[in-house]
Amino acid sequence: MENQNDRVTLLEELVAHQAKSIEELSQTVAEQWQIIDATAKKLEALTNRFLALEAVATPTPEITRPPHY
Repeated sequence: MENQNDRVTLLEELVAHQAKSIEELSQTVAEQWQIIDATAKKLEALTNRFLALEAVATPTPEITRPPHY
């Protein structure tokens, strides 16, 4: 009977350890998601800024006839 009690105790310890590990992993994933979300927003802002600067910095070339016409 003691062997069975030892097994139950061991299983309970294992479940408690796994529950703690899962909670820690969940917290880590939540923190990483916040970082990813912030990075995506910064990337979108930088992309829009780059496109605006590119539109201002590079004038559209005039359409002209080649010199041999």
